[in-house]
Amino acid sequence: MSESARYEEHRARISVEVRHWCERATITGTHAPLSDKAAVLIAAGHLDSPTRQVLTNRRRAGRSIPSIGGFGALRLLTDEYSQAVERIGTQRFRPAQLLYKYRANELGRKLQSYRSAVVTSTAHYGNGVWAMRRDRRLGVHLDLEQREALFAALQRTPAPISEAVLERVGDLARGAAARRLSQAAEHTPMAAVGRRAADAVGRGVAPGDDKFADGYDTLLYLAGMLFDRIDSSHLWHSDHFEVQRNQLDLAEELTQIALDTVALRGIRLELDEALRATHSDGGRKQIRARQSALTPVWDQLVERVAALARIGDLLSHAEVQLRSLLAANKASSLDGRIDDLIARSGSRELSAQNTHHVGDQFDGAEELMLTYQSVLYGDISELISRSNGEP
Repeated sequence: MSESARYEEHRARISVEVRHWCERATITGTHAPLSDKAAVLIAAGHLDSPTRQVLTNRRRAGRSIPSIGGFGALRLLTDEYSQAVERIGTQRFRPAQLLYKYRANELGRKLQSYRSAVVTSTAHYGNGVWAMRRDRRLGVHLDLEQREALFAALQRTPAPISEAVLERVGDLARGAAARRLSQAAEHTPMAAVGRRAADAVGRGVAPGDDKFADGYDTLLYLAGMLFDRIDSSHLWHSDHFEVQRNQLDLAEELTQIALDTVALRGIRLELDEALRATHSDGGRKQIRARQSALTPVWDQLVERVAALARIGDLLSHAEVQLRSLLAANKASSLDGRIDDLIARSGSRELSAQNTHHVGDQFDGAEELMLTYQSVLYGDISELISRSNGEP
């Protein structure tokens, strides 16, 4: 199989994998929460155009958003709070109601604390008339209402949830109980029995594949995870890929993917509601036709995320090969220097041949980077065309 055919097969395999994950709302393995940078870019997809522009201006000016230790955790906290509030009204027994009410109050206080940190931080937003005027002139001022909207959007940050939030709390409790049981039995005649019992109690805490609320959250998380992967690549920020970085604004691409995904989810939900409320055959047929018309939009979003995945893979391969190439060249150069040193019997001058050999390693690296630049150019061109809605 030719190199071109292998590359095309790899592209197709990534697209199929991304689509499969989104359809199942599950990503194989466990993954870290998104960075704050990715979370804010995705949150911008929930906001209006003026607020998105201010966030873009702030990012380019180096103005950050207050951190609370991870917006993925904020999403989980918000979901747990909503479930606790919902459970209060479904419990028949008062002790259970009081338990969920206590938990809801506790979570509500945490959410309010985080809201204050994000919305009212004087260290991140202009404090005083002159500071606000200056920030407005620079296009980086967020009004209080915009900050509230941003916090609400950050509460929807896509985050992997292995199981229902309250069930996850139960698993954590079982894990803690298992540790206490094992510690209590240690250094006693029942130590072996205690360890087996602890294993049985804690058996439910093993992590599985990451699950998400729906396919849209899965797609957004994948896009954010790939953004973090590419943005953290030293090679991506090197001189080798300066042209490619100028071609593709990663941050803007992530926001646009989020904007289209959020809009698609909202429209599809409205169409589903309209379909349930419509009883005429003609009306239902028209709604189904509109639903079918949205299928290409979803397909395009999947391909845009798959394109980011291909870029991420390409950079990872390039980094591995570059490290291997430089390590091999360094070892080869060292061997030559040792032989030259022995041959010269103490001479302290490097031979011209050895100097050229040291320089050859950079020629090999440049040739390798030219190959990856060429492949990456094709992926970025395709991604940009999809972003612009071209066929």
